[in-house]
Amino acid sequence: METKILEIIATIFGAYIIGSIPTGYIIVKAFKNQDIRQIGSGSTGATNVKRVMGKKWFFIVLLLDAFKGALPVVLAKMFATVFTQIGLLPVLAAIAVILGHSKSIFLKFTGGKSVASGVGTILALNWQVGLIIAAIWSVITYFSKYVSLGSIIALWCSPILMYVLKQPSAYIAYCLIGAIYITYLHRENIKRLLKGEENKVR
Repeated sequence: METKILEIIATIFGAYIIGSIPTGYIIVKAFKNQDIRQIGSGSTGATNVKRVMGKKWFFIVLLLDAFKGALPVVLAKMFATVFTQIGLLPVLAAIAVILGHSKSIFLKFTGGKSVASGVGTILALNWQVGLIIAAIWSVITYFSKYVSLGSIIALWCSPILMYVLKQPSAYIAYCLIGAIYITYLHRENIKRLLKGEENKVR
């Protein structure tokens, strides 16, 4: 029992630390010597990095954050010895990594809005669902020009897709909780969308 508890604690702690690595902050600080938290929306995510460093770095940070989200979940799936039938340990890793991204211990518990890292966790849980929501995000963002709108809609599709593909109940619950949490992180974006004041991507 003690070994199982230690495994759970190590998974959560390790995933949180990996999630806390502030890729967007590090890149902007290294190349522009600016604090990304003092620019635009104040988020450390890819969309805000684009305002400072352009489209190329938007995609680089997007991919790095998605990888950061996927890695702890993949490791948890590979090496888990507890709750393997219900897939609980990978879900705990997924929750910890998106909390780390949005509340980074290295940035005094500030961070990004966990969209890319959240998609990374979903890709690691079920690659089909991950690819579908990435496609939904791309299509909605392309036609609406609103990254936030594409992010929110895509993530709300994830629990439905997990259910349709008959994934473990823990995966479905995680996607639902994740969608709620990331919608909450986008609350200011939602207000601007309703007022017609949200920034569009060019």
